[in-house]
Amino acid sequence: MGRPSIEPIGLRLARTAKLVGRAFDDALAEVGGSLPVWLVLVSLKARVPGAQRELAEALGIEGPTLTHHLSRMEAAGLVSRHRDPDNRRIQRVELTAAGEAEFDRLRHRVVAFDERLRAGLTVADVAALGALLDRLQANVAAAVGPSATGATAAAGAAPADAEPAP
Repeated sequence: MGRPSIEPIGLRLARTAKLVGRAFDDALAEVGGSLPVWLVLVSLKARVPGAQRELAEALGIEGPTLTHHLSRMEAAGLVSRHRDPDNRRIQRVELTAAGEAEFDRLRHRVVAFDERLRAGLTVADVAALGALLDRLQANVAAAVGPSATGATAAAGAAPADAEPAP
């Protein structure tokens, strides 16, 4: 079997996602933020307080990786962690006042980056892209089952007052 006549859509999507992800992380780094910090902040803003295990699942990362990020964020005063009084095995994570302020500060950079991504796109283009991405996600979910896409879908969830993460 020879080379495909067109580039597989999954490969093109993966390359684009890496490029956009790196550019987004760079944009956040310019103001002292990072993609992992933003993802934790926006996820906690969507559902406060969250169980640490649920947060890791929503972000699509392993527990130890999240623990590393949360430890740094806790040391910086952005989040607090405490045991659930009803179930001591569950660790709850919530934003502090400083975490709320950091969310607001980084949100401005997120909005600017989103505007950069939307340059030259119409409202209809953005809607069509959203529908296509939803369809690709549904295609993957149908092929591999619900557990593979649950974390991805949840990680994109943002509170109504937050700007969408690119």
